[in-house]
Amino acid sequence: MHDATAPDSVPGRDWVHAAIASLQREARRSADTHLLHVALPAFPGIDFYFKDEASHPSGSLKHRLARSLYLFALCNGRLAEGQAVVDASSGSTAISEAWFARLLGLRFTAVMPASTAPDKIRNVRALGGECELVDDPASVRARAAALARHGACFLDQFGLAEQATDWRGNNNIAESIVAQLGAEAHPQPAWIVCGAGTGGTSATIARYLRYRGLPTRLCVAEPTGGAFAVGWSSRDRSAVATRPSLIEGIARPCVEPGFLFELVEAVIEVDDVESIAAAWLLRDIVGGWYGGSSGTNLVACLQLAEAMRARGERGSIVSLLGDRGERYAQSLFDRAWLAARGLEVDAAVGRLAVRIHGR
Repeated sequence: MHDATAPDSVPGRDWVHAAIASLQREARRSADTHLLHVALPAFPGIDFYFKDEASHPSGSLKHRLARSLYLFALCNGRLAEGQAVVDASSGSTAISEAWFARLLGLRFTAVMPASTAPDKIRNVRALGGECELVDDPASVRARAAALARHGACFLDQFGLAEQATDWRGNNNIAESIVAQLGAEAHPQPAWIVCGAGTGGTSATIARYLRYRGLPTRLCVAEPTGGAFAVGWSSRDRSAVATRPSLIEGIARPCVEPGFLFELVEAVIEVDDVESIAAAWLLRDIVGGWYGGSSGTNLVACLQLAEAMRARGERGSIVSLLGDRGERYAQSLFDRAWLAARGLEVDAAVGRLAVRIHGR
């Protein structure tokens, strides 16, 4: 009689095991990302740290998420050998998912807003992925789900991000930050600042801080009028954004399943021109190009530091550098592109420089 529990009775088991092993080897090969220390002249006694997530092989913070989403799909029996993969993304997650799809030999399609930075679209295609562009950013997840009904595995970053990541440890981003700060002057930061795209990063950081019993507070930096900011103030999960934003990856048009408002101590809203100006200034502060969400984070860090300075507090603030600025060469770092949208970045750069240098 055939033994129904025999290992070879599960179709594709060997491929799933091999795929998981491949992802685990990749994680071991990837050195942890740098935590860059910066002392800003206007804030004596306050140390700033920037977690350089752009140094991942696929170029962004979303490298961690993409690996977790593939592992989640494999371990839950949702992804099999030869199956196509699809997800909704404004770019950085799509690039990372395309990178892992190539590693596993799978076909990948990204459903993206038509307004996505051209360099991001090129990056996905260069990795062998396909891009389906839609005019309404609020419809990308529904369109990806529709494509999945034809047999593709829907990775569903917006629906599954906060579930897929192991927030207790396993070198998640919060554990990495805390370990890297261990020998610093202020090893338990006053604040950690991040954006909210899927909500997965903010949920992971907040849960880990509570799990470890740390006093560090979490601030979400959000483009003005983004759905997280609107929903957080009233805990309204039906909230929608009150204005569009040019900062890709955050400022979602509606509240996503992974937005856990109760875990966030503060939300700071930042106008797009300030975020873009801060991204320009980051080149001088840390010596590299980073995307608009990194600029949003920097502005929020400055506001928190100004409040600490006013109270006579010392300590540290940690933030994230989310993705490579080169992806925005034809948008956020293009003066003609900015001028066409009525954005005067030079004046905003000057205002921020005064806040940073204290003069």
